[in-house]
Amino acid sequence: APSVTHYKVLDRFNGYSLVELLLETGRTHQIRVHMSHIGHPVLGDWLYEGLNPLLIDRQALHAAKLPFTHPITKERVTFEAPIPEDMQNVIEKLTR
Repeated sequence: APSVTHYKVLDRFNGYSLVELLLETGRTHQIRVHMSHIGHPVLGDWLYEGLNPLLIDRQALHAAKLPFTHPITKERVTFEAPIPEDMQNVIEKLTR
């Protein structure tokens, strides 16, 4: 079956975009491959041509929200985390 990634542009900067992604599938490198394929590689991704060490020295990927069904209790659980400081710094640099 094909892998599916939905994306929504949240903000646009000079040559960069902040996007929200929703994955229907969970293939290895799925986000990185799909974003590179449409011509918008993940910032900091050396493998898929998104390298820019002046802005960030890692892949600018962050799981803001992870909902899933617990494998033992079958309870629906959700974990949320704020954008990491290094990624927030990139956003601030790009908005200036």
